[in-house]
Amino acid sequence: MTRPRAASDRFVAQLPARIRSAVEVIHSPLLKIEPLEVSIAADTSAGLIFSSANGVNAATMLDVDRDLPAYCVGPATTEAAKAAGWNPQMLGATAEELVANLLKCAPQGSLLHLRGEHSLGNVAERLTNSGLTTLEQSIYRQRLLPLSDAATQIAERNLPIIAPIFSPRTARQFADIWAGTAPLLLAAISEATAWPLNSLTFVRLKIAREPNSDQMQEVVKKLVKHALRVESAPGAD
Repeated sequence: MTRPRAASDRFVAQLPARIRSAVEVIHSPLLKIEPLEVSIAADTSAGLIFSSANGVNAATMLDVDRDLPAYCVGPATTEAAKAAGWNPQMLGATAEELVANLLKCAPQGSLLHLRGEHSLGNVAERLTNSGLTTLEQSIYRQRLLPLSDAATQIAERNLPIIAPIFSPRTARQFADIWAGTAPLLLAAISEATAWPLNSLTFVRLKIAREPNSDQMQEVVKKLVKHALRVESAPGAD
């Protein structure tokens, strides 16, 4: 698992028991989320934009006003905002859908996108250029990490490795540092995430039908079943 430990644990726990029992889970987070000590200028904003649960968590630590409307990307971010005390609206599964839907509902006043130092989609710029003034502020950083010792060790074994990858930046990091010889089965949450992985030698690369955890679960289940078929085939080691 390449996500931070808490997110990885949630993902694994949601897999069916038969899938969990068929695999050995190795944790190797490729990003470490570090909240920034910043002041949030949200008092002049008519609403907040969250494009990740990490943004919600960092905003919670910074005690950002819970009374402001919160416009979110995806169910996980929306659920995190609700749990933190906001009354959120999910306006799409992707940044593109959020931008389109915000322009349709056209909230009165300026918005504030609270995001990480590395963020895709140019949400604030696109909204502002389309007539909906939107500021942005980085409130956490995503520090790249190497493979864990456990992941490095299994990378040289002959057993299939299934690696779920959840962001383009994580995909680039994985492609840059992977030097293993084990058969690699990759699950990518989006086309943009899959793109950097094409530089690797892999057995399979499957892309989620939609960029969310439920569809990534479906991809992982299919890859596990494929790996089990390969291992049980005649002549397999």
